[in-house]
Parts: sequence; structure tokens; C-alpha cells
Amino acid sequence: MKDHARSTRTRTGGRRRRSSDRKKHQLGSEPTETTVGERRLKTVEARGGTEKVRAMQTDTATVATDDGTVAATIESVAENPANPNYARRNILTKGAVIETDAGRARVTSRPGQDGQVNAVLVE
Repeated sequence: MKDHARSTRTRTGGRRRRSSDRKKHQLGSEPTETTVGERRLKTVEARGGTEKVRAMQTDTATVATDDGTVAATIESVAENPANPNYARRNILTKGAVIETDAGRARVTSRPGQDGQVNAVLVE
């Protein structure tokens, strides 16, 4: 059971022991690898009683152009700086460059966190 707490080692290399057990809110979750496909959403409970909408699959993006915004269809993921394998597997993350019918665009939102794809034209 991993959590996102501080290192278990001190600066000099000594072992730092836990002062308390792990709490549920300290746990992370598996990354939502949003793929290109027919739109499929999933809601998850977040801390504080709020809900997050995660995009499991999506095929549309809101692309910002010089004239305003336009709803575009995502064709594929051209490149993904987060992981080279993500581009091959058509996985959308923030910063991914996507091929749309409006042209090449870079994703500015986090589809796995807020359930939508916002992008800005690259060329």
C-alpha cells in the first residue's frame, strides 16, 4: 500500500519510522488512462464529498482557434511528452498533441481529472 508521504530515509541515510498508520486520504489512485473512442465517463468520489468526472474514453475536443472555440473530432494522438508509449496506445493526457479535424492541437485540460478535452491549435 503506497502513499504520497515523505521519504522513509533521513538526509544522512538513516531510517525514518512512521509516527502513525496510513490514512485512506493519503492513498493515491491508479491513473485514468483516457483513450480515443466513443465517449464514456465515470464518476468517482473525491475528498470532502465532491465528485470527479473521469473520461475513460472520448472522441471530441473543444479546440481554441484564432476565431474562437470549435468542437472538433479527435482522430488520434500524434505525440505525448508524458510517455512515448501513450502516443502508440492513443492515451490522452495534458500536453498531448492530438490530430483533430480542425488540425493539430495540444491538450490543455486533464481528461482523467475533469472529464473533458480542451485544446489549443499548434499550427
